[in-house]
Amino acid sequence: MMNKKVKDPNTDMLNDYGSILQNWALAHPRPMPWKGISDPYRIWLSEIILQQTRVEQGLPYYERFVAAYPTISDLAAAPLDDIYKLWEGLGYYSRARNMYAAAQSVLHEHHGVFPNQYKDIKALKGVGDYTAAAIASFAYNLPYAVLDGNVYRVLSRWFGLDTPIDSTKGKQVFSQLADELLDTAQPALHNQAMMDFGATWCTPKQPHCADCPFQSRCKAFQDDTMQNLPVKSKKMVKKERFFLYLVLKKDGQTFLKKRTAKDIWQNLWEFPCIEPDTLPTDLDTANEIIFDHFPNRKPLKTTQISKVFQQTLTHRWVSAVFVTADLGEIDEWVEGCSPAAWDGDLEGFAVPRIIEWYWKTP
Repeated sequence: MMNKKVKDPNTDMLNDYGSILQNWALAHPRPMPWKGISDPYRIWLSEIILQQTRVEQGLPYYERFVAAYPTISDLAAAPLDDIYKLWEGLGYYSRARNMYAAAQSVLHEHHGVFPNQYKDIKALKGVGDYTAAAIASFAYNLPYAVLDGNVYRVLSRWFGLDTPIDSTKGKQVFSQLADELLDTAQPALHNQAMMDFGATWCTPKQPHCADCPFQSRCKAFQDDTMQNLPVKSKKMVKKERFFLYLVLKKDGQTFLKKRTAKDIWQNLWEFPCIEPDTLPTDLDTANEIIFDHFPNRKPLKTTQISKVFQQTLTHRWVSAVFVTADLGEIDEWVEGCSPAAWDGDLEGFAVPRIIEWYWKTP
């Protein structure tokens, strides 16, 4: 007589999580223009835009990109400066560079057809494990589990896991658990439900524990450790940077220069810039800093200095002042610059937010 195969109780438990999750998702729809579609280009576009960006902020950018570039071939054919301009204000401009490079790869290496295999999707510039899994599952219903910040939080709370999510071991543990939970018959539905549950229900602060369908199964709820999970081992340290911008004017024009170094705001336009140790608050001090940096140039005729503008980035605090100068007949200061009409709007030039804020200040 053959032995009857005994069902693993852990498998049943994990299946329970999946069925409860999908029932929750059906009861709490979260409509988005990129959800429920199978167009890999639009799914990829939404995922790139939403990296490090809230849905509310990213949605209008997604709509503008789709309107301007309906296909990935349209995107690949666009000038990079146009891509930057459309991206302006969204931050993390390396995403725009990577997006453009990936579009070029699809055009030239895949004949304009978005790849349909996980390894080929992941090979695209700017596409990591999470983004590749999202595209593969949403566009092609391939069985790859997504693992983003929302999913890390949900899993760590459900199972009471305090392994740091930014550690090698943590990534392995959570990746394996996400794979085990995945409904391989409906990976797109499962992945979207996991992300939506973390984004709207199992939130970082004030999660909906009182009416959560996982309340009896959630280890963090049982132990009252929701606010302690997930755990990160590394604390981010921000660096403060100071920029002194030279607003150089001549014959009704002002001059901009492209940031070409591998640094924040690479390939965006700005005024010629000095990065001093501290910011000046008056013209005399500003003139001293300018002379110290450019002792061999003719002195500028500075006319005013702005208030301090500040912008917070993920790894930086940027503080800047803007010193206006009338060039007269001095041209050596604008080598490598491009003139632009000064009318309150530099159309066609993608600039950092801090520059835009200065423009719009009366």
